[in-house]
Amino acid sequence: MSFPWLNISIWRRRKKASSTANTSYMWYGVTIDESNSSSDLTRIAGSGYMSAHATLPVQSQIKGCLLADDGTVNYYLDSADWSKKVTGEASNLDGTDGQVMVEIPEFYYKVEMNATGAGVHNLKISHLPLNGFTKVSKRYIGAYEVALNRTTSKLASVKNTSTDYRGGNNNADYDAGVNSLLGCPVTVVSRANFRTYARNRGTGWNIIGYDDHKWIYWLYVIEYATLNSQKAFNADLTVEGYHQGGLGTGVTTAVSAEWSAFNSSNPFILCGTSDTLANASGIVDCVKTDFGGTGVNRTFSVPRYRGLENLFGHMMSITDGAIVVLQSDADGGENRVYVTEDVSLWNDSDYSLYRYVGVVARLKALAKIAILGDNADFLAKVAEGVDYSTYYCDYHYTETPASTLVQALMLSGRSADNTLAGLTYVNLNRAATYTSNSYGSRLRYQ
Repeated sequence: MSFPWLNISIWRRRKKASSTANTSYMWYGVTIDESNSSSDLTRIAGSGYMSAHATLPVQSQIKGCLLADDGTVNYYLDSADWSKKVTGEASNLDGTDGQVMVEIPEFYYKVEMNATGAGVHNLKISHLPLNGFTKVSKRYIGAYEVALNRTTSKLASVKNTSTDYRGGNNNADYDAGVNSLLGCPVTVVSRANFRTYARNRGTGWNIIGYDDHKWIYWLYVIEYATLNSQKAFNADLTVEGYHQGGLGTGVTTAVSAEWSAFNSSNPFILCGTSDTLANASGIVDCVKTDFGGTGVNRTFSVPRYRGLENLFGHMMSITDGAIVVLQSDADGGENRVYVTEDVSLWNDSDYSLYRYVGVVARLKALAKIAILGDNADFLAKVAEGVDYSTYYCDYHYTETPASTLVQALMLSGRSADNTLAGLTYVNLNRAATYTSNSYGSRLRYQ
């Protein structure tokens, strides 16, 4: 007696197994060797799949769009010209058509700790749900540092120089000058207020979270095969077709005294300054008149990673979804970090339901060895040294308090931080209530 249904069931299982086997090689990534001080990494990939470092199946799907308040994409932007929709019609980036966001696609990752020896770790990604890989959900990140509509109290990612979008500390006295804050990102906002203003836009809206920043960083690292986000920009591809170099110094070269005199250390780069790069990565020079004093102009290099402008080195980025506990020596003498992707749990003090990342470096110094682990945490468990071209190349700023403190996580550094800044710059030394003319954030939707 034959059972046709049984044959069909077996065929389906075999087909599924065959399909999985046929795609199991479709991953690419980098190896991080803790014993190697060089910030440059070795590219790795599945058998016969090194070409993925040229085609970049995950990173190539990152694209700019206009997102409506209900989370639907109003339209995508032309990949080479953001003044146009993908259909060729004129776009509008002033907020009328939605928020200017960058879509980060769903992808999958795997961390292999001590893969080929002690301290030698592999970080792999794929656009496919390969066996043993973990899903990273699709999300939308503000293309620009976050602005605030002063009338509606809603955070925004827009290119708009009206008085509704006066940035910084909202000083109207600058409006007619070269130091105007019109069209600049907003600052002098606490993390709790940033959270409120983001959610005023509707369900799903928040400021950038720890995990958002983490995955942007690792996508950059895998694409450029370097831990150094401030490595000199190089527009040329390698002979294999791989990206090389980095995003340059960014807007970190301001002289602190000049910046203070110019506009009291408020933002000075308008949102959208690098839009000529559209979905691409690179730098755009911006000349600021009289920045160094009357008649003394300064040129700043605005960095962009696949549509994301000023990811480091303009305004310090106040990040949500992370709580830092700095213990006093008497209470244990450890710096501990807790995080969560669950936005319903985001707050400034209760980390009881957060994931424990681990103990991070107690020393105020350059990041040397990251925690990594199954969650690919980039925070430094070891910080030491003064060479800004080695290891992670960015500063790990902390303190040893007299009594235990519960703090926020601030990332990326500010103008005037120079080589201290970068995508792995971490500041553990600020309470969530802290505000400053040079501390901002970024919008996100998921």
